[in-house]
Amino acid sequence: MSPEYFMKRAIDLALLGRGRTAPNPMVGCVIEYKGKIIGEGWHKKSGSAHAEVNAFNSVIDESVLSEANVYVTLEPCSHFGKTPPCSDLIVSKNVNKVFIGSTDCNPIVAGSGFDKISSSGIQVVTGILEQECQNINVRYNTFHLESRPFVVLKWAQSADFYIDPRKSKNSEGQVSVSSPESKVLTHKFRNEEDAILVGTTAANIDNPSLTNRKWAGKSPLRIVIDKTLKLSSGLELFDDTHPTLVLTTKSKAKTKNTTYLKLDFNNLVIELLDYLSSINIQSLIVEGGAKTLQSFIDNELWDEARIYTSEKKFKGGTLSPNIKSTSRQEYSLGDNKLSVLSS
Repeated sequence: MSPEYFMKRAIDLALLGRGRTAPNPMVGCVIEYKGKIIGEGWHKKSGSAHAEVNAFNSVIDESVLSEANVYVTLEPCSHFGKTPPCSDLIVSKNVNKVFIGSTDCNPIVAGSGFDKISSSGIQVVTGILEQECQNINVRYNTFHLESRPFVVLKWAQSADFYIDPRKSKNSEGQVSVSSPESKVLTHKFRNEEDAILVGTTAANIDNPSLTNRKWAGKSPLRIVIDKTLKLSSGLELFDDTHPTLVLTTKSKAKTKNTTYLKLDFNNLVIELLDYLSSINIQSLIVEGGAKTLQSFIDNELWDEARIYTSEKKFKGGTLSPNIKSTSRQEYSLGDNKLSVLSS
């Protein structure tokens, strides 16, 4: 079988770590001997064993490793962090050949993993399904290459492109346009990202909790814009049950799980992304409202947009953000259509 066959399996394994490995990348590893997989593993959680360690630990007969090949989606680490260098482990096993999907863009690795393995005499082959391997870690790569989190915009809209009917004379109060399938998927996405942001108006009107309640896994860091601290303390966001960051121009003492971050608000988008980068937040979902979403679009600081469109029409209200993209994928979710746009 081809190297691509085994690398594809490594990619599938890497994706099992989605939402659990940050600030580390997702990585998958396969060990092959005479065309058969004899070991495999993936990085399951930040601080735990890396993919290569798990793969070698799963090998029953290590006597064949000198004739075995290793396939790993990302360049093995070469530095001591919470775990020892995986490149050292590979060298110690004296394997036949190592196939690597993509280079690690983190400056503390960036080629040194290749060098350590190849200098030991083990043949290294790079660029196997390179683009597919890079796509696994777009959040990690954006963080290290652009010094900011990967930004996902998300909103639900009516068939006539309104996100909220309440500014319309025809409004009958809050109207949901998300199908049950869309709501579950939204919570799955929350589990996969580091942080989630909502603006002042959306927080006040919708009173969201911004937690993951419909999918197994974690909830992201909740962030709310409250420039003058006018939002009611009775909102779900201020229940102090989950880590929450309040963006404001005022000073206020931290509580158990709620931190007040004083900013200038000269360009809130840039100020926020700079701060999140400084605390190792690699991804951010922006869930509204329209003004907040549009501010990221206008600053050209977004990477992906997920737009749920209902069959319902509002015939007035708050218009959806104005966004342009040449890349679009579409999926059906009950009576909703999900459009995924790339910047």
